[in-house]
Amino acid sequence: MVHETLAATNAVVTLDVALPEVFWGWYVTMNMWAKSIGTGLVFMLFLLLRRNPEEMKGLRTSVMIASFIMMNIFLLFTLADLHQPFRMWHIFFYPHLTSAITVGAWMATIFVGLEFLMIAAMIRKEKCLLTKEPVAFFDKTLFWVTLLAIPVTLYTAGIMAEATARELWQMPTEAAQMILAATLSGSAAIILLGGNKLSESTKNFFASILGLSALMAFIIYMSEYIFGAMKAEEVAAILHYVKGDGEYATMFWIGQWVAYILPMLLIALYRTSKSNAMLNLAAILAIAGLWIVKHVWLVIPQLLPLS
Repeated sequence: MVHETLAATNAVVTLDVALPEVFWGWYVTMNMWAKSIGTGLVFMLFLLLRRNPEEMKGLRTSVMIASFIMMNIFLLFTLADLHQPFRMWHIFFYPHLTSAITVGAWMATIFVGLEFLMIAAMIRKEKCLLTKEPVAFFDKTLFWVTLLAIPVTLYTAGIMAEATARELWQMPTEAAQMILAATLSGSAAIILLGGNKLSESTKNFFASILGLSALMAFIIYMSEYIFGAMKAEEVAAILHYVKGDGEYATMFWIGQWVAYILPMLLIALYRTSKSNAMLNLAAILAIAGLWIVKHVWLVIPQLLPLS
């Protein structure tokens, strides 16, 4: 509400009013979750190209289409979450390059555009401008798309770190979690998409990435859970929502078990039994659990009143 008006400058001084509800809800969770899968698939496809190019046959188009779909889901929920979605074109025609949102929107648009060109080249099987063969064009472009996937998957961490009075969203920690979310979901998705097209050694390779990503992400979350209160009183108050009888304690631990603990156990069993069913289950749980983990960590800082 208006508190006073300064006649000399026509400036209006207002009183800050606490937001009555969660500002960033499940739309933003969908945004981060889909982006992690989309960029993660590109990371894994690039690793497969470098490790065993022969196994790329039959996977280039399908994996890139899956990434393209997830990235468009990411863009759709980003647009839906804007207060003025029909003004989003201002980002491109009146850009403020100091804004993480603007830079991220440009990078994501270029990323999706390159993916579209790669898919079109593989489907139409026509000669491309840069190379004589669509496969060669795809593989060369994949390198640049992979480089672009790094800032695309990290920029959300920058936006969260810019949020005032949200000590839990520290940039170094969130950046690490964004990369781990991409490697976790990307390895899980390519395991499911690859199926029998992947050799046992390649499945073991992606299973190792999935297991290590789950382990590292779990360690970071537990470090925050146990030692986070040492940062500030605000962090201690936020973590109360996931500790003891906290409002989000059950959901937090469901996410940790489904996204990290159970996939790690299943991958350990897979390494001894070579059961593809266990590996596929680990992949499905990791992807599903990641949504829960991201949602809890997004919501709980917003539950703390700022006044």
